[in-house]
Amino acid sequence: MEAAALLPTLLLLLGLLVQPVCLLYTKAVMAQAASELTRVRATGQSDEACRQYALRRLEAVPEVPLFHVGGPEDWEVVVSATDGGACVEASVSGHARPLPLTGAVVRALGEGDPEGVVLRVGTRARVRPDWVVGDYGSWMSMWE
Repeated sequence: MEAAALLPTLLLLLGLLVQPVCLLYTKAVMAQAASELTRVRATGQSDEACRQYALRRLEAVPEVPLFHVGGPEDWEVVVSATDGGACVEASVSGHARPLPLTGAVVRALGEGDPEGVVLRVGTRARVRPDWVVGDYGSWMSMWE
C-alpha cells in the first residue's frame, strides 16, 4: 500500500529535479559558446563564421525536448563589435520544451511561447585593451 503512494511521489519529485538540471546544462553550454564567440569575433572573423563556430559548440546540447527543440535552425546567434572591434557583444537563444508540470508553471509566469521555454544568454567583453594600437596585420608586419 505504501509503495503505491510512494513510487508516484518519488517519480514526480525526480521529474521536478531533472527539469531544472537539464535547462541549467543548456544555459551553461550556451553561456560558454557566447563567451568563446566574443573571443572569436575579436580575431576579425566574419559574422557568419562566428555563427558557424557557435553552432558547432551548441551541438553539445542534445536534441531532446528537455534540453532543446528545433534543431540547429532554432538557435539564434547574434554577435556585434563596437568601439572599433574592442568591445564585442554576443547572444545566443533557443527553445526547450519542459515537462508538463514545469511547463504549466512556466506558462503561468509568462516565460514561455508556443515552442516552449525561451532560453537566452548574452555576454559582453572588452577584448582589446586601450593601450593596444594598430591591428593584427600591423603587429604581424613588424616580424616580417
